[in-house]
This record gives sequence, C-alpha cells and structure tokens, in this order.
Amino acid sequence: MPLFCDVALAVPLDMVFTYAIPPGMEPVVGGRVLVPFRQQRMSGIVVELHDRPPQVKTQQIKKVIEALDLSPVLDEQLLKLGKWIADYYLAPIGEVFRTMLPLSAEFKRSVEYRITDEGRMALHLAGMSGSPAQSKRTPEQQLVEFRVLDYLAERDGVREGSLRGATRVAKALLGGMVRKKWIAREDVSAARDAARLVKVAVLLAAEERAEASPPLDGRGARPHTNPATPTAKKLNENQRTLIETLAASGGRAPVEALRSLDVPRTTLGTLVRRGLIELVDEPQDFTASKLKPRQSPFEFEFSTAQKEALGKIGEAVASRKFSGLLLHGITGSGKTAVYLACMRQVLDQGRSSILLVPEIGLTPAVAADLHQVFGDEVAILHSGLSNAERAEQWHRIRRGEARVVAGTRSAVFAPVSDLALIIVDEEQDSSYKQEETPRYHARDVAVMRAKMAGAGAVAVLGSATPSLESYYNAKKNKYALVELPDRVERRPLPAVEIVDMRQEFQETGQEQVISRKLAEEIRERLEKKEQVMVLLNRRGYSPVVLCRACGKTLQCKNCAVSMTHHKRERKMECHYCGHVEHIPDKCAHCGSDYVYFVGTGSEKLEELLHGMFPQARIGRLDRDTVRGREDFEHALNALNEGALDMLVGTQMIAKGHDIHGVTLVGVIGADMALGLPDFRAAERTFQLLTQVAGRAGRGQSPGKVVLQTYFQEHYAVQFAARHDFAGFYEKELQFRAWMHYPPYSAIANVLIRSEKLDNALTWSGELGRWFEKTRHEGIRVLGPAAAPITRLKRDYRYHFILKSPSREKMNALLRAMLAEAAARKIPRTQVIVDVDAVWLM
Repeated sequence: MPLFCDVALAVPLDMVFTYAIPPGMEPVVGGRVLVPFRQQRMSGIVVELHDRPPQVKTQQIKKVIEALDLSPVLDEQLLKLGKWIADYYLAPIGEVFRTMLPLSAEFKRSVEYRITDEGRMALHLAGMSGSPAQSKRTPEQQLVEFRVLDYLAERDGVREGSLRGATRVAKALLGGMVRKKWIAREDVSAARDAARLVKVAVLLAAEERAEASPPLDGRGARPHTNPATPTAKKLNENQRTLIETLAASGGRAPVEALRSLDVPRTTLGTLVRRGLIELVDEPQDFTASKLKPRQSPFEFEFSTAQKEALGKIGEAVASRKFSGLLLHGITGSGKTAVYLACMRQVLDQGRSSILLVPEIGLTPAVAADLHQVFGDEVAILHSGLSNAERAEQWHRIRRGEARVVAGTRSAVFAPVSDLALIIVDEEQDSSYKQEETPRYHARDVAVMRAKMAGAGAVAVLGSATPSLESYYNAKKNKYALVELPDRVERRPLPAVEIVDMRQEFQETGQEQVISRKLAEEIRERLEKKEQVMVLLNRRGYSPVVLCRACGKTLQCKNCAVSMTHHKRERKMECHYCGHVEHIPDKCAHCGSDYVYFVGTGSEKLEELLHGMFPQARIGRLDRDTVRGREDFEHALNALNEGALDMLVGTQMIAKGHDIHGVTLVGVIGADMALGLPDFRAAERTFQLLTQVAGRAGRGQSPGKVVLQTYFQEHYAVQFAARHDFAGFYEKELQFRAWMHYPPYSAIANVLIRSEKLDNALTWSGELGRWFEKTRHEGIRVLGPAAAPITRLKRDYRYHFILKSPSREKMNALLRAMLAEAAARKIPRTQVIVDVDAVWLM
C-alpha cells in the first residue's frame, strides 16, 4: 500500500494536501477520507496514492483519520471532468468535488468542549471571589463564563449544541474562553448514516400475537391465556380503535399517521408491550412529483419533423461516438416528447441518460412525465430536496437502480454508468450558470461530459430560443442543427398584440399597470371559461420606497439596491442579501411622513386583478408563494384541473409549462431589462417574451398575447412579437461582432470585493496597473471600474472585463493574474474569476 495520498479539500486554495496513510488503512482514488485540517476535521477526495514524501519534516505530516469509502464515489470519468472544471473555470479542485457530490448528509460536523487545568483554576478562584479570574467581561458575561466552567467541570466532553443550550452562552464568548485557555475545543466530526427511515407500526398475525408472552402480573407470574383465543376481549376502546385502523390499512401504517387518531399516545406503547404490535424502521418513501401526469407523450402521432429529429438523435447514440446536436423547436413543437422517446430508446439498450432543466419549478412536471414513461427507473436531483433525499437518490443512481436522471444543473454530475445521452432543455437559460464557486455552466459541462464518456455519448441542447453562442456553433457545424418548425398537430402560434404604454398614458392621463386592452381581453376569456396567465417579472408589492420630501429611497444596509415592500408579510426585504426591515412610517433621512411606495410587483398585480375581476379565481407563482416543491405542484395542479382562472407570476411561469386551457397571456413590464447595462439585455428580453408567449394556445383553442411595452420600436420586442428567432439572431449578431462580445470572443469577469472600500480600491488599482504592464496580445482588458451594483452583501465591488478570441490565452492571463494577487497578499476569496460570465452586474 502506498505511504501517502493527495487529498482535495473544499477550501478556497488551488492545491491538494498530502497526508500519511496509517498501516492497515486502504483509501482509494476517488473515495472520501476524513483528515485533520488546521483545527478541524474535514472530508476530502483522494486524487492520488503515492510514495513521494512532502517537503516537510516527517513529524509534521498529518495522518488520515479514516477512509470513508471502500470503492470510489467519483469514478475515473467524473474525476477527469472535475479536474477539467477546476482548470477551465479556475476553481479550487476541492470545491469542485464538493459540488459534484451531494453527500453532505453523510458527514456530521460536530465540536466538543472540555475544561482545562487553567479553567479549573479560574473556576476555583471564581468560587472564592464570585467571578472568574482575569476576566474583563461585563458582570453578565462573567456569570455566563462561570456557568460554562461549572457545567464542563462535571463532564468529560460536551457537544457545542448541548453546551450552548444548557448555559445559553454565545459563540463569541466560547471563542474568548478558548483563547484564554480555560476550555479546549475539539472537532469530532465524523461520517454518519444518512438513510431516511420512518417508524412503522405492524400488526402481528394472530399466531404471533398468541405466541407473544403476556406481561407479568403484580405477583411476578404470567396469567393463564388460551393461545388460540384472540385477546380482543381484553382491549379497551382506544386499543381496539388503533388495532382496527391498522387492520384496515393492511396491517401496517406509519406511526406519524396513527397520531391523527383520537387516542392517547401511550396506547401504542401499551400494545407494543403486550406483543400485539411491533415497531419497525423502514425506508421512507420518496415521491418524485405530486403533479398529475399529462397525457402520454406518445398518444399523438409524431410529426415528420419530430420523427426526423428522433432518427438523427437515435443514429448519433447508436454510433457510440460523441456528437452534439442543437434541437431548435418553436414553443409547443413537441421537444419534450422527442426527449422522452430518445431516452426510452437508450433505456431499451441498457444504457443511461440525463435530462437537465433550468429551474426546480420545471422538475415536477418533467418528473411526472418521466415516471409515467419509465416508472421506478427515474431518479431526481435538485437543491429543493433535503440533503438526505439527495444522498438517497445519488446512491440509487450509483447502484444502477435508476438509469434515467432528471434535475437542475447539479444533475450533470449524476454517477450513471454507460452514459449514452445527456439533454439540456432550455439550454439558453442563465440558471445553468452557477453564481458561486465553482462558477461552471452546466450546458458546457454537459457537452464536455458527453465528450469524456467512455462509450461515447450524445449531448442534445434544446430550446425555442437558443443562446446566440449555441446557434452560432450550430451554424458553424460545431453542433448538428435539428429544427422543429411547427407546433404539435399544426396548432397555430399565438397572435401577439403590442400595447404602447406611452400612448396609453397620453390617452388615459394616468399611469396604468393593466392596459385597457389587456383588461378587455381578460374579461372576454373569463366569460368564455378560458384561462389566463399574466407575467410581471418582479416580485413583491412595490420595488421602491421613496420620500416625497427629500427624494431619497430606502436602501439595503448591506447592498446598493432599494428594498422591496412585501405587503402581505408586512416587511421590507432586500432581494439580493435577504436583509429584512420594518415598513417605515417616516423617512429615515429627513423624518418626513410623506413616504411613497413606487412601482408594481407581482403581489400588487395580484391585488389589482382581484379588484378588477372579483369573481375570478386567481393564483400567484413567485418565490414568495413557493417555499417548497409542494407549493409549486399545488399551483400547477390547480391550473391544470381548472381550479384557477388566472395565474400571475414572475419568470417561473414563463417556460416549460404545458397548460392546454390557457388561451391568453398578458405581459407586463417584461422589457424592463432593456435598460440594464448588460450586453445580453436584448437577448434575455427576446427570450423571455418568446417563452411566455409560447404558453398560450397549446390546446385546441387558439391563443393570444397582449404585450405591454414602453419600447415598442426595439428590435427585441418586434422580433418577439413576430416569433422570428432567425431575424433577431442576425440583428443581434451584428452588434456582438462590432463590440467583440460572445460568440465572437470569450469573456471573463474579474471581480475584486471587500467589506472595506479602501481595500477594494487598492487591490483593483494594483491589479489594474499589473494588467497595463503585462503583455497580453489578443486580449482586451476593460477596467477597473465600479460594478453596476457597487455594493452587495456588505462587499464593495470593482471589476475587470476580459475579452479574447483565444480561450487558452485568456485562461493563461487569468492564472498569471491570480498568482500576482497571491503575491500581493490579496485573499483568494476576494478575487472572483467568472469565466464565460453571463451576468456582469
């Protein structure tokens, strides 16, 4: 066995760490190990086993505490993929592996405290003087310190949670006591079993109940019973109720379900002691989706275009070689049916497939479709699941119990064997780009994973509005282009009517949220018993609170953004950092009572529509109403079943949903993004307008879209109204070429941040001068400049934008820049490198 192993740990350092392997321990490459790191224990991934001693003294080499896996949790292909991500996105390898493995539930972080000799002396002196010695704390803090020392003096080692609960000590105070060496802190983190179990009550068979020994009576003797005679006569009413309920449930039921009965909790325990019921732990059921599945995707006749798409993808899979395809199909063209048919072919061949969707909100509908077609062969992976649920689904995939995987961006790392097909639905969506380290793009990682698959895999990128980069690649033959130009069953695309809100204001003399035309169309649909969707891509009640006296707004104390008014929850909230404040009744700056709530969010829009159409059943779908996947499923089920007449929401309602009863879509303020300082603003606006328009007319009745805008002449609005992707693509491509933006250049955003403004200015200035002195032929460097959002989550932010036709040259320059930052002692966590950035704010 090798003497040493290199371990990747989830820390912001671009390196691996060497540990000695104790005799008898056998870690494996790709497996997890528990190791000491500074003052704590961490789990990491073994990347190499070797006999090369590190360049330190032998006694300084730390040893592996425990090997957690007998076999690799990351196979050779996934290890290779992780290293590629770390190299391409300039991310620490340990943080990449942590992202790839949803197994945090299997590691319990825990800290213990114990009293030291110095602490016992301080406690002794405190007993004589009334307070701990050498303490500069307040009397209240001294009393807490005394309680902590007294509590620990009687115990060997106490977990942090128990200690804080018993003594009500603050974490900062504990830290101070550690520094004074009164108490010692030890990390005792360890692996744990993350299996999700549920306690089930099982009614024993008559024979087992008869054989069960009755309890001893008061004299220590067992009463005489006839083994063949049921014990029902000896049951009281509560016990009979519980027994009968179990019998009606097939002899078993979760204990939690029995608690709804009107019987004392002690009844169950009594029946267990009498040997009539047994309590067992069973695996908890996992429900992929509570959405009722739509009609089978194979009930209708595939169009010619769908058959051709299915054939091309099938041929590519059968070739067992890597290939990339862009499936460009208009909204309602049956892309999902093609996906499912391809995945069924792959499963019939005994191989595996992965389907990525951009948002958790789309997962329930996809999961319902997949479960209808593939049954228990389906696994779901997304952040809406609990840690234990994600670990459970991951292990199902790894054991080969599920060969069909669906989920959001992290599902691209699913440990499937013999991967044949990976599909990225709505590939243009910015949700595929992770906005924290590692800042990978799941679409590009999916393509790379397909390339690295041993037996060759096919990557299919699907969208009605592909990103300019993907469509450009298809036009340059990097991907095969497959088109679905018509809707299923030749249904027409919805007619789009543009309402110029500038003219609306001139004619009505007041600011309107809902135009007269949209109100008229909604009223007409409600009279016909048809359904309506209204999009306003801004949540909350009002986005700005303005003082009419001094003109200042209520800003977040952590960010350079206005706080949003949430009327129902009676709060002001920052949508970037989550900071919450009370609703002001006076201006915080001048004390004026003239506080004015400006603008409209989805909550206010819902209220306005209730006022205009009091008889309508209206639901709202945004991040305020959706706290978990059950909320989302409930709203979509209600719309599907006709329990709602109208659905109001943010972009969560704009894509992927197939509701046949919706015949009208109203779009309010979707062109607001055109005013943002972002080169993708026009593309995002076109995509959002086209996607939400595609929700109308997907059933037998034709659809209509009413698009309210202040930018009627803008080409993004005009091309979206005509459903003309090709026209928009050609127009936007001209601007990108002139300004050297993607797809003509690769782009990276380098962000320098610090809670101290002086640090952010100094560091960005130093790196700016370094960029000026460094020769970087073929690379444009813009900046440093203040980021559009100059302060976010307490950090002041300055950034550089790099553009280059050569990714290799840009990557090399970014690596040199990180080395320079390290040499200048700029903390690695304060320099953020975002390769292929999609958000420059």
